[in-house]
Amino acid sequence: MGTTTPPRTLAEALRARGDESLAGLLRARPDLLSPVPNDITQLATRAGTRASVIRALEHLDRFALQTAEALAVAPDPAPYDALLALLTGDGEGDGDRRDDSGAAITAALPAALTTLREQALVWGEDERLHLVRTARELLAPSPQHPSPTGLGPTVAEATAGMSPGRLQDILTAAGLPATHDPVSAVASLAGLFTDRTRMAALLDTAPVEALSVLDRLVWGPPYGEVTPNPAPPVQWLRDRGLLLPVSTRTVVLPREAALHLRAGRAHRVPEPVPPALVAAAERDPQAVDRAAAGQAFTALSTIEELLKLWNNGGPAILRAGGLSVRELKRVANALDVSEPIAAFWVELAYAAGLLATDGEADERYAATPAYDDWLELPAQDRWTRLAAAWLAATRTAGLVGGQDAKGRALSALGAELDRSAAPEVRRRVLALFASLTPGTAPDPQTLLARLRWERPLRTGASGAAPSAGDVSDLRSRIALWTVNEAELLGITGRGALSSQARALLDEGPREAAARLAPLIPEPLDHVLLQADLTAVAPGPLERPLAEMLSVLADIESKGGATVFRFTPGSVRRALDAGQAASDLHAFLATHSRTPVPQPLSYLIDDVARRHGHLRIGAASAYVRCDDEAVLNEILADKRSAALRLRRLAPTVLAAQTDPGSLLEALREMGYAPAAESAEGDVLITRAGARRTPPRTAPAPVPEGPPVPDATLLTAAVRAIRAGDTAARVVHRDAPETASAGSLPRTTPAETLATVQAAAMTGSAVWIGYVNVDGAASQRVIAPVKVEGGFVTAYDHTADEVRTYPLHRITGVAELADDATP
Repeated sequence: MGTTTPPRTLAEALRARGDESLAGLLRARPDLLSPVPNDITQLATRAGTRASVIRALEHLDRFALQTAEALAVAPDPAPYDALLALLTGDGEGDGDRRDDSGAAITAALPAALTTLREQALVWGEDERLHLVRTARELLAPSPQHPSPTGLGPTVAEATAGMSPGRLQDILTAAGLPATHDPVSAVASLAGLFTDRTRMAALLDTAPVEALSVLDRLVWGPPYGEVTPNPAPPVQWLRDRGLLLPVSTRTVVLPREAALHLRAGRAHRVPEPVPPALVAAAERDPQAVDRAAAGQAFTALSTIEELLKLWNNGGPAILRAGGLSVRELKRVANALDVSEPIAAFWVELAYAAGLLATDGEADERYAATPAYDDWLELPAQDRWTRLAAAWLAATRTAGLVGGQDAKGRALSALGAELDRSAAPEVRRRVLALFASLTPGTAPDPQTLLARLRWERPLRTGASGAAPSAGDVSDLRSRIALWTVNEAELLGITGRGALSSQARALLDEGPREAAARLAPLIPEPLDHVLLQADLTAVAPGPLERPLAEMLSVLADIESKGGATVFRFTPGSVRRALDAGQAASDLHAFLATHSRTPVPQPLSYLIDDVARRHGHLRIGAASAYVRCDDEAVLNEILADKRSAALRLRRLAPTVLAAQTDPGSLLEALREMGYAPAAESAEGDVLITRAGARRTPPRTAPAPVPEGPPVPDATLLTAAVRAIRAGDTAARVVHRDAPETASAGSLPRTTPAETLATVQAAAMTGSAVWIGYVNVDGAASQRVIAPVKVEGGFVTAYDHTADEVRTYPLHRITGVAELADDATP
């Protein structure tokens, strides 16, 4: 596909590429595929649009971007040697720096140019390098948008509109001969500034203060304010054109003069080589894996504990969406973590599809049915689900507590937490972890410096990237949050990447689960009961045991061993869930490695004896008890005055409150009432009954169009090639493969075989087609993909890519060798 003459346009340069190179362009810039361009010319036009060029520039590394910035201030077209000189300098007065980095720049420049060419930002041979016009407009200097290089406009641009008399005055002051027209005057002044010998002689006559002024402007921004009567040093510079007027109060240092002062360099510090990652610590890889596995198990326990808090219905949703600050504090207190970490766990459960809204009129958060399925998985598979959801999520928990662009607070589970860059930053951070030897923990500041080199920010007037200690930009903050969240989740252990996380990134969830499984402790089927009404679980418990124990006792402390405490309230909770005293005694005797202490047996029997002695029902509410003395005691208690109780019968009291409030009030008074149904049966409240309707996990918000797969790329390249061929050839009438323009009918098997063969060879075929309205037509198509009963092809008749159902193709025939679409 090569050409014998240099390309004159970007379209010609793209047309000369091979199919693999075009596919690489579409893979690097997937926005060019929406929709598939009709031909090469349309592809080149789309590649030069402002939005697409900005997106491409944002994905360049720092040296590739510096190369593009140097081309933006170089003549168009620029020879390779001129570009190299802008990056390395001319060496005069700067020999040490050139010796240090010149070789690195010379070695890195071909790769940077290759990247720019592959992304269609630069085209042309090395003798005539062209930066795409839109990129030049974005990167070239202007008063509104200073160049990232810190250079100002050229002499010709800065003197546009200047009077001929003023130009001649500048030439005279600079010691140059007068000219007959402004064009030659501008050329003479620019020639002075680019002549190193004459420019050095001119600066030797400058006052010291004037040189100080130039020093302040040389690396940008090149603009300065002046008064109507400037100081003598400034006036000296203005008289000789070293400062040219932009307005009545603004002057600029012209580009040619600045480049002389910079020794020909476009950038103060070219960075051809990425910053090296520095190891903060070297650890035993096995210790890293064990630490990460322990934290992974803690992560699973934390998610379970969080969703148990909301088993019977979680907090209400704010009117603007999300979780209130008060509810987040409650979650943090319950999990015994800080509020930012609580927000991370809440957002992780939501991203994994384990938590959602219930959709009721009084909308609340609750666990989803997927949570129950997740609980049935082995621990290692549950962890890979969480880790995969975290890697892909665009929701960014670190933003919680901050403010949006309008000054509104960002809440957990709110709608404004999606940041499309988050998945890419997370994966890149972990990839940098993985590039180190196992067990090595990188220094966070060198990690940030490396990320900024890979995706530099052009935020300042001079385009300088933030310093290593500045974490104000979003990508840097996401990177730091990633480091912390990876440790919480068990992706890293003791600051280094674990082997199970490496497997997750390189081989997938199945291999990661296999690596993690031996490191997770086996769940236990027993606890150790203590005489002080506590139970000690020396490790993770089997699910039925853990669930029952969480109802029967309260968690007092967590860690390597979990301590549960039995209280009257916790025992009553088990009885409310339908357990009898005998069931609780049997349960403890079965699952304790120590004898059941007598105080615990007494506690269970005492609570069970009083449990259900009072019955609560709906009158608005009533209290029923066979023991009249107990009802008399309640009526005499001053704390019951707010319930407005009155006796309906010797064993029945009526209350002016709802049953739930009555239950809580009597429990606070020290009684153990039980709720009953309209039929008089005791109501059993079971944990975990509240679930949302089936919900899907929130879809990540993509940063741009998805990266196309190989099949789509192949089809798109074929379609573009076919469309380009059709656009550049003379169209003829229908091919003469059949007499009188008729097309023979073919069987479905023959049709399928013919279009599949055409798709494999990239050839065109002639088809008869009947649309949904029954209208018949004949078309010339170039099939690119045949699957699922459909053929996707470039339609030469319509000049676009279309998809046709195979059952609507009445006949197909190959084109004659001399037939042209």
